[in-house]
Amino acid sequence: MKTSSIEWLLESNNPSVRFFTLRDILENREGDSLTNDARREIMNSDMVNRILEKQNEDGSWGIPEDFYVRAKYKGTVWNIILLAELGADGNDERIKKTAEFILSISQDKQSGGFAYQGGNEGGYHSKVIPCLTGNMVFSLIRFGYIDDPGVQQGIEWITRYQRFDDDIEIAPKGWPYDKFKNCYGKHTCHMGAVKALKALAEIPANKRTKAVKSTINQGAEYLLKHHLYKRSHDLSQVIKPFWLRFGFPLMWNTDAMEMLGLLVKLGYHDDRMQDAVDLMLSKRDEQGRWKMEKSYNNRLLVSFEKDGKSSKWMTLNALRVLKDIE
Repeated sequence: MKTSSIEWLLESNNPSVRFFTLRDILENREGDSLTNDARREIMNSDMVNRILEKQNEDGSWGIPEDFYVRAKYKGTVWNIILLAELGADGNDERIKKTAEFILSISQDKQSGGFAYQGGNEGGYHSKVIPCLTGNMVFSLIRFGYIDDPGVQQGIEWITRYQRFDDDIEIAPKGWPYDKFKNCYGKHTCHMGAVKALKALAEIPANKRTKAVKSTINQGAEYLLKHHLYKRSHDLSQVIKPFWLRFGFPLMWNTDAMEMLGLLVKLGYHDDRMQDAVDLMLSKRDEQGRWKMEKSYNNRLLVSFEKDGKSSKWMTLNALRVLKDIE
């Protein structure tokens, strides 16, 4: 890792990247004055303020009940993901309102999963989907809600219902599998599997239950079987070519960088990750930086970084991987 790259990430113009670099790359403890100062600056940043200034009084964005589907990518769910990725402070009253809002309107009280439609009684049981559940559990844990009963229910949903099937002979039956063949079927949706792992990877190691550890192992093996982004039954073929282009944030989607980062974060070092490592290294420029290759700019309330330009977020994510594998 080039010193100049780290110095670039530590610049004050992106407090979120600065904080995560101090914590994850330089391993400054949370509580260290420098790290604390960087974290406080996140809530003062232009990006966080631009998102929060459009927040409704109840913690939602846009039309409160339209928090997922028609509101892509400016509704409540998507802004929750953005704020979590930015490292927003869960102790801030505006973030607390948002967390309580999504728990009340999207979480299915019967199963603990998160639904893309809901109302006063919570998320509709018939509308629970895995990628949303993973993203909301990840975000709420980031906000400090890991001990909240609703978040614990969400974690239990993942360990109970998330599947990692690789072209099995008979598709799973019963709820929630019957309705969402694209999510389950004979082959599990790759994005749903990744977002489930993303949520579980956010749980501190000392708080991972036996069920969580088992689900992590199943999910990791599922990705490794695919060399992360390839067809497991023909490793010469890439599942989705756009997974070879790195981006941030990824919302419901994924890419090879995210999958690699999750496995490394979870402590995996396996030869089947090497294709993804080589792909990542092939994109490093002479300055030791990575470019933004795909973004949601012009679709979100805020824009992150320009496509085709050196990206602090992509470089941070790459250095997180390199720190543990080199």
